[in-house]
Amino acid sequence: MRVTQGMLSSNMLSHLSNSYERMGKFQEQLSTGKKINRPSDDPVVAMKGMNYRTQLNEVKQFQRNLNEMHNWMENSDSAMDKATQAMQRVRELTVQASNGTYDQDQKANIAKEIGQLKDHMIDIANTKVNNKYIFNGTDTLNAPVDIVEADPPADDPGTVKVSNNSGKVMIEISKGNSLKANIDPVNVFSDELFSDLQGLEGALKGNDESRLNGYLDIIDRHINTIVDERADLGARMNRVELVEDRLAQQEITATRILSDNEDADIEKVITELKTQESVHRAALGVGARIIQPTLMDFLR
Repeated sequence: MRVTQGMLSSNMLSHLSNSYERMGKFQEQLSTGKKINRPSDDPVVAMKGMNYRTQLNEVKQFQRNLNEMHNWMENSDSAMDKATQAMQRVRELTVQASNGTYDQDQKANIAKEIGQLKDHMIDIANTKVNNKYIFNGTDTLNAPVDIVEADPPADDPGTVKVSNNSGKVMIEISKGNSLKANIDPVNVFSDELFSDLQGLEGALKGNDESRLNGYLDIIDRHINTIVDERADLGARMNRVELVEDRLAQQEITATRILSDNEDADIEKVITELKTQESVHRAALGVGARIIQPTLMDFLR
């Protein structure tokens, strides 16, 4: 086969074009820090990257779910702590009023404080976090406890109405596993609790010794119920912390695997780019020498 000047020129231009393409690929890897920048560069790496990125996004979503879980649980625990303190104060006042040395006026003053503590328990039951009532089960848009004002007499404290919604707020903390974020409000802020507080308040106002003596055991039972519910919440909070540690480790692992799959080895890319630049310069030099002068070069 006869090799012509045109063939040499055409081949040289083709090789130079391929050389530019390879240098452009290395420069793109350096600028993006990625081995591939489109699926056609390496379909296998691209497919693996999609799977690894999906796994990483799942882990991050579960971590966001855990943040929401912490929000529910920590606020619930804090509210129940305040509720326990309020009920402990009710117990102290009940013990004071039961010792037989207080007169009717003193018991009436204790009754006023009991009434304020009852209102405080209502405020705790209606705790709102992030525009959600956390003690009304799944019905987070409506307050769980309301006071229905009575007709005269004016000193009637009214009727406490409790929604008794015990629906579970479930949040997914890992693939296929969900955990209850809320407490059972029926066990803590029940109709019986507020009825007993109103009854205690009425017994103190009426100086009814026969009714007053039985309230100490009733208050203790309500305190124990709150403590038991808080202990159950604490057990779930401990599990959330364990899941949080596991997800943090999974995030580190998934990020490392994704990086190993997609991130370019900068040192290697720089070395290959410099090598390609040297090859490109050599190709230009060789091409300039092997292309013969034309007739026009001799006519000048």
